[in-house]
Order: sequence, then C-alpha cells, then structure tokens
Amino acid sequence: MEFISQPLPARKRVALVAHDNRKGALIEWCSRHRQLLQRHQLLGTGTTGSKIEAATGLQVEKLFSGPMGGDQQLGAKICQGEIDLLIFFWDPFEPMPHDPDVKALLRIAAVWNIPVACNSSSADMMVQSALMESAFEREVPDYQGYLAGR
Repeated sequence: MEFISQPLPARKRVALVAHDNRKGALIEWCSRHRQLLQRHQLLGTGTTGSKIEAATGLQVEKLFSGPMGGDQQLGAKICQGEIDLLIFFWDPFEPMPHDPDVKALLRIAAVWNIPVACNSSSADMMVQSALMESAFEREVPDYQGYLAGR
C-alpha cells in the first residue's frame, strides 16, 4: 500500500467514546477541557455523547451506542475522513461483549493514522499539543491509488 499526505484541519472533528466504567472519567475530562472542546466538532457514541452533553453543555453529534453499532459507525467515519482524532476511555479490566467492535475501531484508527488517546493523561497531552488547533499533514493509505491499480 502506498501512502499520501492529507491535512488535518485546525478545527478538529473529535470522537468521544467511553466504556460504562470510564464514562465518569471522560465527562470529568471534557468538563476540564470544555473551553477548548467547544471550538471543535464533537461526535460520540449514543450514551456517552448524551451524558457529556447533559453534564457539560457541549454539543455532541450522537451516533448509536457502542454495542448497537456506534463503534462501527465511528470506524466508518474515520475511513471516510470525517474524524480527526479519537478519545476513547476504555476499561482494560472489564470484558466487553462488543470487544471485536472496539478492536476494529482501534485498528481503523491506526490504519488511517488518527491520533488516539485511551486515558486522561494521553488525552491531556493530545489536546494541549500545539497541533490541536492548527492544521497539519499526516500520511494515510492511498486508497484511490490502490483501487486504480497504482
């Protein structure tokens, strides 16, 4: 597979996801970074997005809940270039019935070179980076070239 350069915009499209035992931590994190997050477009799986909106007043585009296909919806949006970074507070101690969907989401984020944070420390570093509010180039698979047989 060949790669091409593709810009991430200054106004990021941020996916917010959390397992049940980590939703409180993500809501707290969003509250701490509310001023920054409100300058970006936020998306989330259903329950997580609803709880973030209720607790913080931030506007979140809500997809299906994770077990109902929300993780897969986010993965599709990553493939279509509609998500710029993923903040996914997952619970490493709790087995999830939709674990294959979670692994697929993380794999797709890696394939499409999307920055991923899995806890508050990595999320803090990500959003406090100078790149959070500026455009920058990233390498992504040249899927169109692949289809054209290049």
